[in-house]
Amino acid sequence: MRLRIQLDPNQRVRCASVILSCALALGLAACGEDEAPPAPPPPEVVAQVVRTSPVPNIVELPGRLQAVRTAEVRARVDGIVERRMYVEGTDVKAGAVLFQIDPRPLKARLDAVQATLRRAQAEATNAARDVARFEPLVARNAISRQEFDAAQARLAQAEADVGSAKAQVEQARLDLGYATVTAPISGRAGRAQVTEGALVSASQGTLMATVEQLDPIYVNFSQSSSKLLELRKDLDTGRLRIPDLKSIRVTLLLEDGTAYGEAGRINFLDMAVDPGTGTVSLRAEIPNKERVLLPGEFVRARVEAGTNPNGIVVPQKAVQLSSGGATVVVVGENNAVAVRPVKLGDLFGEDWIIEEGLKPGERVVVEGRMKVQPGMTVRVAEASAAATAPNAGAASGTNSGGAPAGNKTQGQAPVPDKN
Repeated sequence: MRLRIQLDPNQRVRCASVILSCALALGLAACGEDEAPPAPPPPEVVAQVVRTSPVPNIVELPGRLQAVRTAEVRARVDGIVERRMYVEGTDVKAGAVLFQIDPRPLKARLDAVQATLRRAQAEATNAARDVARFEPLVARNAISRQEFDAAQARLAQAEADVGSAKAQVEQARLDLGYATVTAPISGRAGRAQVTEGALVSASQGTLMATVEQLDPIYVNFSQSSSKLLELRKDLDTGRLRIPDLKSIRVTLLLEDGTAYGEAGRINFLDMAVDPGTGTVSLRAEIPNKERVLLPGEFVRARVEAGTNPNGIVVPQKAVQLSSGGATVVVVGENNAVAVRPVKLGDLFGEDWIIEEGLKPGERVVVEGRMKVQPGMTVRVAEASAAATAPNAGAASGTNSGGAPAGNKTQGQAPVPDKN
């Protein structure tokens, strides 16, 4: 069955116009199918030539803080504590009074031994007079030689008694002085271990308080013997240059991850390997004027163990970090890019130190890596465009594509000095 639609003349004209427009559009589309659209230009990137420069060899080790000097204040006489003379947890000077022990029994003993000394001195004086009287008499045989010898023996004994009494007097004076307990060193006095009325004993060495010197402060850490052996090999081959022991800088990372503001120096390296742990002990001395560092605190010690004269660094933005490790995009022959895994060292200013994965002369993409895929051909930015990239002011040259090398100067990161 056919459906017929009756149209008036005006409707027929409009329908004919629509049909003609559609036919023209289809004809033009058919003509354009034989012409391919122009290919997009290669993406533009900024690349940097890998160059060598001196960089510090930083080794990070766990460490623990220790006071430079620790003095345990103990009782040196028996007695009752009368007063505590300092505020707990404050800094004290050497010789400052910390406690007062009841001095009266000690004063009485001093008086007694002083009386004994005077008696011994009187006996020695009398014995000396006897010897002086007997000496001319024995020459005339008025008295026997035995009596004269006995007089000389009494004088010698009396003089010995005087010496013994003097020693007892000196000891009594020392004991009386020990009743006033003073700080043996300058430092921070900790919590009092005894209170007023406590009985302290010299024979038991009763602990009364502890004074610790906190400025400077020590940080103790250790390194495995295998790593030290590797370090010696690097020194022998010239891969590392290390100054003398006292010039090795040490910086600290606190427990919250923040860096401590002042650097110290290593002042001790053990000459033996601990047979239990297979490590060698080291110690550094750190300034601590503000008393921020406290004994017993755990830290991370960053040891600048020499300088690598041929180190390789790249900007942080050139490195992609992921769970699989670190990678960079390298521009190879014919400007084809490839993803390269690298082994990262430490941060050097605003750059990463590259330990493995790159060679001098290779080009690394520092801008535009998100626009490229492995194997893609790219255009390297001209020098004028690359000059606007960060670190351009530190460049020492340009690569083949005009991108700056971006080498860091030694002043932009701490490098061990020889002063």
